Amino acid sequence: MLDLGTSFLASVERDPDALAIVDGDMRLTYSGWYSRISALAAALDETGLKRGDHVLTAMQNRWENASLHWACQFLGLIVTPLNWRAKADEIDFGIADAGAKAVFYEASTEEAVRLSRLAQNLPRFTADALSGLMEGSAPDIVPVADAADWSLMLYTSGTTSKPKGVPRRHRAERAGALAHVAQNLYRHGERTLGVMPLYHTMGVRSLIASSLIGGTFVCLPRFDVAKALDLIEQEKITNLYLVPTLYHDLVHHEAFSPERVASVSKLGYAGASMTDGLLKRLDQTFRPELFVNHYGSSEIYTFTIEQTAAAKPGSAGRAGINQTIRVVKLGSRNPDERAAVGEEGEIIALMKSDEAFEGYWKRPDANAKALHGGWYFTGDTGFVDRDGDLFVTGRADDMIITGGENVSPVEVESCLSLHEGVAEVAVVGLPDERWGKIVVAFVKRRGAVTAEDLDRHCRDSGLANFRRPRRFVFVEAIPKSPVGKLLRRLLVAGEYTEERIPEHQ
Repeated sequence: MLDLGTSFLASVERDPDALAIVDGDMRLTYSGWYSRISALAAALDETGLKRGDHVLTAMQNRWENASLHWACQFLGLIVTPLNWRAKADEIDFGIADAGAKAVFYEASTEEAVRLSRLAQNLPRFTADALSGLMEGSAPDIVPVADAADWSLMLYTSGTTSKPKGVPRRHRAERAGALAHVAQNLYRHGERTLGVMPLYHTMGVRSLIASSLIGGTFVCLPRFDVAKALDLIEQEKITNLYLVPTLYHDLVHHEAFSPERVASVSKLGYAGASMTDGLLKRLDQTFRPELFVNHYGSSEIYTFTIEQTAAAKPGSAGRAGINQTIRVVKLGSRNPDERAAVGEEGEIIALMKSDEAFEGYWKRPDANAKALHGGWYFTGDTGFVDRDGDLFVTGRADDMIITGGENVSPVEVESCLSLHEGVAEVAVVGLPDERWGKIVVAFVKRRGAVTAEDLDRHCRDSGLANFRRPRRFVFVEAIPKSPVGKLLRRLLVAGEYTEERIPEHQ
């Protein structure tokens, strides 16, 4: 398989005059961008960085960041991106863990880098400095790396422990991008809104996939609904690949209208489950040719794909073109101990996948927990229905066991999301002396809906008694990570207004 530098060079030769990247007033064709990338690569090479070195990045989705990503692919440097909201201690951790040899940052991360103890001992480059380096001239860069070299090391979120590094080779990164193109039916010249961060697998995949099809990557440094709508309208964006939270914010914004997003023909989402209510709203509003639920992870980019997401709400579909999946019995570490049809278990994915990582960076403990018999144990729960489609019910740690019964938060959330008075909802289990845990729904409401209204809705929807929330907590906002993932662990913190309903279990 091609390394990523050669892959990009092939795209330059195929589509030299096609628009490659847009960032505000900056508009570059593939040949123009290649010249800038060549100049940057030459400048970085002169600093002493060498093939196999990690470089730490903490930047938003700006053209300088995307250019740096490509320059590193040519040079064989390992891009190690952190959230641009990272604090000084997180930067110190990344530098120490990866053994980084340089740090790249921008105004939003300047203070954190300044306060980072370890960053002071390394070469540091601002985004403005990168822009200046790309103004120079240099011979066209020739790829140094090959397909077996490390391309990227993402960090998992680290919600319960220190983040885990996920190193990925050029061949796995390109395989994931090729699958992304195929599974989303991207045409030549698609225009993509580049808003999913480049420290997240969705953002990196969008960047690489765009290059494979002579497409345009339209940078949106950080998500802003009004700016996103402007870019979609002005740049005639043809496909969106977002987390559900961003879709929610788009269609509920006062400036949104179907006419403004008429150029969008394909929708894709990943990173979290989407409620039935939002699925329905997006399908009716966009009327997309394709509506893809992509289920995967940083470790193995694609698990499953559902290309008609709105037609079968909740379905994550079937294994991607580079993958085989199974659902095994909860608690089992034997990949052959499969759960029955309809039985909830843990979802596992084959490590032979072209898109797969090969193990965590310097974390044998994490490998021992997640890798068994050639399979990656995801920690996600789900089941396969009679049609052979996968339904993801949540994280194993999120499962609510109440009175001996298992309750999936996702199922309850999807039910409540269909009530017109619910803007957003998150369901968790809270300790209870009698039941062990009780089902509690945190609701951001739309209008004057009450707990009694929502309980009646659950009953009328046919939700089993033991799955119906015992408490409704109305909140101003549902806590989420920077990429829109629901942070259930934060829901029990702080003071909330509670409305309880009569016991019904």
